[in-house]
Amino acid sequence: MPIVVGQDTAKTRKTLSVGGKSVSYYSIPAAEAAGLGDFSKLPAALKVVLENMLRFEDGKTVSVDDIRAFADWAKKGGKNPREIAYRPARVLMQDFTGVPAVVDLAAMRDGIKALGGDAQKINPLNPVDLVIDHSVMIDEFGNPRAFQMNVDREYERNMERYQFLKWGQGAFNNFRVVPPGTGICHQVNLEYLAQTVWTDTDQNGEQVAYPDTLVGTDSHTTMVNGVAVLGWGVGGIEAEAAMLGQPISMLIPEVIGFELTGEMVEGTTGTDLVLKVVEMLREKGVVGKFVEFYGTGLDHLPLADRATIANMAPEYGATCGFFPIDEETLRYLSNTGRDKDRVALVEAYAKENGFWRGADYAPVYTDTLSLDMGTIVPAISGPKRPQDYVALTDAKAAFAKEMADTFKRPMGKEVAVKGEDYTLDSGKVVIASITSCTNTSNPYVMIGAGLVARKAAALGLNRKPWVKTSLAPGSQVVSAYLEAANLQEDLDKVGFNLVGYGCTTCIGNSGPLQPEISDAIAEGDLVATAVLSGNRNFEGRISPDVRANYLASPPLVVAYALAGTMDINLATDPIAQTPDGKDVYLKDIWPTNKEISDLVHSTVTREAFLSKYADVFKGDEKWQAVETTDSETYDWPPASTYVQNPPYFQGMSSEPGTISNIEGAKPLLILGDMVTTDHISPAGSFATTSPAGKYLLERQVDPREFNSYGSRRGNHEIMMRGTFANIRIKNEILDDVEGGYTKGPDGEQTSIFDAAMAYQAAGTPLVVFGGEQYGAGSSRDWAAKGTALLGVKAVIAESFERIHRSNLVGMGVIPFEFTGGDTRKTLKLTGDETVAISGLDTIQPLQDVPCTITYGDGSTKAILIKCRIDTAIEIEYVEHGGVLHYVLRNLAKS
Repeated sequence: MPIVVGQDTAKTRKTLSVGGKSVSYYSIPAAEAAGLGDFSKLPAALKVVLENMLRFEDGKTVSVDDIRAFADWAKKGGKNPREIAYRPARVLMQDFTGVPAVVDLAAMRDGIKALGGDAQKINPLNPVDLVIDHSVMIDEFGNPRAFQMNVDREYERNMERYQFLKWGQGAFNNFRVVPPGTGICHQVNLEYLAQTVWTDTDQNGEQVAYPDTLVGTDSHTTMVNGVAVLGWGVGGIEAEAAMLGQPISMLIPEVIGFELTGEMVEGTTGTDLVLKVVEMLREKGVVGKFVEFYGTGLDHLPLADRATIANMAPEYGATCGFFPIDEETLRYLSNTGRDKDRVALVEAYAKENGFWRGADYAPVYTDTLSLDMGTIVPAISGPKRPQDYVALTDAKAAFAKEMADTFKRPMGKEVAVKGEDYTLDSGKVVIASITSCTNTSNPYVMIGAGLVARKAAALGLNRKPWVKTSLAPGSQVVSAYLEAANLQEDLDKVGFNLVGYGCTTCIGNSGPLQPEISDAIAEGDLVATAVLSGNRNFEGRISPDVRANYLASPPLVVAYALAGTMDINLATDPIAQTPDGKDVYLKDIWPTNKEISDLVHSTVTREAFLSKYADVFKGDEKWQAVETTDSETYDWPPASTYVQNPPYFQGMSSEPGTISNIEGAKPLLILGDMVTTDHISPAGSFATTSPAGKYLLERQVDPREFNSYGSRRGNHEIMMRGTFANIRIKNEILDDVEGGYTKGPDGEQTSIFDAAMAYQAAGTPLVVFGGEQYGAGSSRDWAAKGTALLGVKAVIAESFERIHRSNLVGMGVIPFEFTGGDTRKTLKLTGDETVAISGLDTIQPLQDVPCTITYGDGSTKAILIKCRIDTAIEIEYVEHGGVLHYVLRNLAKS
């Protein structure tokens, strides 16, 4: 479908000639010449948004004043929070978030027909790519059969979901599916889908060039900013609205400039760099802001390292971490198989339209900070948050301190493992996983890991027998260059056999531990650890048996598998002994930068990318054999435990409602700081005793087939029962209780789900209280959907992370922030209170409203809370009951 561009900025439309071909584009210098303002000092990241305004300016959703606001932004020192309507070029999905999104679209087709509309109006208007990467689980590891056995189990578990996605591929326009076993969506996006400068035909049939932009239903969509593609994660709800032509309502962001100087020193990796960047930016506070990287250090920073830094923007809290177009961008595009004409267009467009990072690049930033890359040292982060940076030399002492202060357990308590000749104690590494988009996209750290394995194997070393090792590359290209360098054979020797192409451990699909190891951990109440090359180490995410999780570079993951424990100073202590008893130190097996660089240059080739992505949408025989129906609307299988018609649009009226004041609400949970979307809606496995497990047992599903919460996101019945069900969540209504529990209306302890259903039956609205950074982590729409379906009308916290706040509004749940120094602690909340919030019937964006808390003894306290409905359009979303209801009613009327 052709793009529709604005008509009122004709003076800014120019023609660019590249390689004998002409293409139209919207010129920022021409906008300056037309008197719209001085944009010369805007950061490149913000120029991408400005170009979007020029292209879609129509006097209605985008006005000339919106464009002029960008010039004012520069004049005001990088601040002008004007509301704008932004339209990304495309949408990226993965299957955990993509299945519920397609479920919603299928339900919207039913809903629009019920309102008398045309089902074909429910079709993506922008290109949508869904990459199946979250479903493979590590059941088998450490042997040559692991990959095929895990793939076979993946299809056995997920056939219903795959049939549904294949139906969606046929039923919807502009919707493509990248089959299982191809790679991780962000790496496929970086290596293949992204173009940096996009081209398409407009409504007049003319070719138009414009910056490649996207939103994705996964928070690490930000990775593609490493190749100068502006993209960030949104909830599935917001992505669905964008697919259906609804612009994204946002405020012109502040842009923090992060200056990089110097060069990385011998023995350090891009992972070490990004962990320091995460620590610095979390301390700075960049939630809701763009971060743009600049400085002379970029001249020495390969794109793989840039992508690593961009990937972890959610971990440092920013909307995105952007790298402008420069020579390194062009080199990467060419080396990864992009068409030569495309690379030429990227260079010509960037230089012509002011996007090029040259020697004179010196934009205005809202604020800046700086890092000399020559000061970076090997490091890890953990045990619970990505920003908990620990220099490798301090890791042993830091773990001992965590044992005493956080876990409150003694070191050294040993437990025998049944049938084995070793014991376990706290600190033992039971999972060592090279996983995730963050690092497996980077050939420097992957080749480095292979060389560590080679040197270790040559000395006769192997993983410790209690360590579950795995290698899950982000794309098949990684396997191609590891095999070309003969490094996969070395990785196999120390237990890092290929287990699949997907997120695996990073998303919680680490699979079960050996039962005897799991039993020993439980028997001794041990703090078992995991070391992974991922981006997330939140509580309860990696494995139910593991309490401490550490992020590390792939070479360090191999080293920790050899050592088998966190109770070691890898920088100075021997990590293992050779078969003849000689001590081996990390320096003995660590490769030089030259060794790594030489292998990268000889094995990471353009031909490998062209070959592996030649048939990216075709899939293997298993995918081609998946059978599905051909129909306009989905024939919901009533007995399915994976895909169910959600209740959002059933019985929906043709007109919106109004926002009502909240009266007589009860607290469902009182939560602390840094409650993540993993706490709110876990992705991993669940027990037979949980509400979700009981639901499946009642439907004769064998526990072996439970799969994970993430894989069952197409079934609202499972996901409601899984909301606030993380095994490590701590509800302050209860004393010293972990897991998804609260007090029901009768005052007795019960599951969150059962309590919520009892409150719903009594007609009692619910609220949730939280601390700082509520909703950090994954762009998990079910964290908001589940909250809404449990009957929660409001979440009151000290601060919100960007995506979750937006998701709550998108589901009609109102977020509020405490003001005036009030917190759940200063208010001494216990859960016995009753809450009333007024002023909502006349609410305005970001308005302070009165809240009255009535305590159990009858006393009251009146406070002011800030309504975090941030924009005018968001008020309409809440009036409609959510953004999808808003879109559906408008489409039905059009």
